Amino acid sequence: MNEILKLALGSLGVNKLRSFLTMSGITIGVFSVIGVMTAVSALRGSIETGISFLGSNMFQFAKLPVGIQMGGGDTEHKYASRRNITLEQARRYVELMRGTADVICLKTFANNQLVQATYGGRQTTPDVQFGGSNEYFLDANQFSIATGRNFTGADVDLVRPVCIIGPDIVKKLFPSENPLGKLIRANDRTYEVIGIFASKGSSFGESQDRFIMIPVTRFLMEFGADNYSVNIATQAPSQALYNETMEKGIGAMRIARGLRPEQESDFEQYSNDSLIAAFSKIADVVSAGAFVISGIALLAAGVGIMNIMLVSVTERTKEIGIRKAVGARKVVILTQFLAESVILSLAGGLLGILLGTAAGNGLAVFLNAAIVFPWGWAATGIFVCSAIGIAFGLYPAWKAASLDPIEALRFE
Repeated sequence: MNEILKLALGSLGVNKLRSFLTMSGITIGVFSVIGVMTAVSALRGSIETGISFLGSNMFQFAKLPVGIQMGGGDTEHKYASRRNITLEQARRYVELMRGTADVICLKTFANNQLVQATYGGRQTTPDVQFGGSNEYFLDANQFSIATGRNFTGADVDLVRPVCIIGPDIVKKLFPSENPLGKLIRANDRTYEVIGIFASKGSSFGESQDRFIMIPVTRFLMEFGADNYSVNIATQAPSQALYNETMEKGIGAMRIARGLRPEQESDFEQYSNDSLIAAFSKIADVVSAGAFVISGIALLAAGVGIMNIMLVSVTERTKEIGIRKAVGARKVVILTQFLAESVILSLAGGLLGILLGTAAGNGLAVFLNAAIVFPWGWAATGIFVCSAIGIAFGLYPAWKAASLDPIEALRFE
């Protein structure tokens, strides 16, 4: 067997460029599926920190589903007539949930209007996320205060012009001084800094430290209550009471919205689990697409291997005749040509696995997800490549092994 492998490698080495071009088809097919699967696996592994932005036992009500922005497209058309969730409706919801849930976060963001903050002669880049919330923003969004204090109920009720800023804002505006008590400008308004969020780093390539939050009442007063919808995040007292609290929350939300029993709910409800499930559906579609594309590429690569091996049989007809004339058995010739086909396929597959893993993890690093190696998919790739080498190399190998030695020696 060692001798057969040496002969096979030697034959492939004679035409290095042709061998490389032949196995490149396998490389592309394996690269596409391994790259996507590696990236998806890495993102799945980091999903708890990347998508789970709600706190423990939290569910949220919003005007629109996650990721939907009103732009006039067909997908958004069904939501165009929905009413904003107003601050009055949110406060009515809080009253209805009193005694059932103690932590209810009201928040809204200027999602389509990133802002620039300034202090003295310094300024941030114009990509600061700006929003308004109440004293429960930390619990509902897994934030904490590093320095200073959180909002109080009085800050919200009295519509105070105060703010809590993220570490990225501190680095830009206050590189060498304490920001607490200082006045910064954002969205052409002035706010006193009362607290600094603890750093959360980046998630999916976006910084979570580039925030400015003000009281939700101040936000809606200054920028127009009619222009923004309030999101309502509610924390159940425990996991055991989660479903019961959510059912009460849905009922309270319908009452606050003034809906009759026969009317459909005109708001969205989601939780960490629903967000994870939504991501999983998207990931499954992407994986299926990559699998189909790679399957087509591998099929084309297999045909290419068969074609090249048939050409090789034709070019080496006289060599096969000589070997048979000196006693080479049919099985030895068949095994050698089959080995050449499998080696071509496996070499392309291994290169595709390495490149795909590197590309997938490169995307994962960019999105701050964990680095993984898809052992299962790599093993599958090796098996598939071996099967392709055997399936598409069997006919040329059989044809070579079946040549009549006399006719082969006469071949020119």
